[in-house]
Amino acid sequence: MARTASTIDEPVRQRLLSVATRLFAERGFEGTSVQEIVAAAGVTKGAMYHYFDSKDDLLREIYGRVLRMQMERLNRFAEGDSPIEERLHAAALDVVVTTVENLDDSKIFFRSNHQLAPDTRKVVRAERRRYHERFRELVTEGQRSGIFRADIPAEMAVDFFFGSVHHLGTWYHPEGELSGQEVGRYFADLLLASLRPEAK
Repeated sequence: MARTASTIDEPVRQRLLSVATRLFAERGFEGTSVQEIVAAAGVTKGAMYHYFDSKDDLLREIYGRVLRMQMERLNRFAEGDSPIEERLHAAALDVVVTTVENLDDSKIFFRSNHQLAPDTRKVVRAERRRYHERFRELVTEGQRSGIFRADIPAEMAVDFFFGSVHHLGTWYHPEGELSGQEVGRYFADLLLASLRPEAK
């Protein structure tokens, strides 16, 4: 059966992303040139520009593919039928696990995103904000129903949680004592504990 154009093209695109991820991790975003990326990927600059508008576009996609996957999974948790505590716990655990599983991508982005062109940085921040807002909706749902305490602003709880998630790249090591699943469970447990109403 003949392969479609997208099937033929996809390996080149993925190869460019894999090479860019490795080189950005080794040399930094600023220290890696487009020529080095295409040479390591074994393609021409023309081939790269067929898929990506610029080096900025590569960096954006390295993080964007992770964020899109996380958003899709978050929507499934949010739209489920389980009690709100279970849905929020599952979503919190999942974002930690998927961040750990894609730790190089996340580390590269958070280390280098300030070097993106202003317009690109603005788009990426908007995409990340949509994820945070969807996550926050779970917190506010629990607050409205009286399951979660309402004296802590939902935005504050979410910012505190994601501050910890975004910090994972500075200390987490896959060969360490804790697995990503274990870290995720601890993070999710702490978030839920902070939102439970105080005993009277």
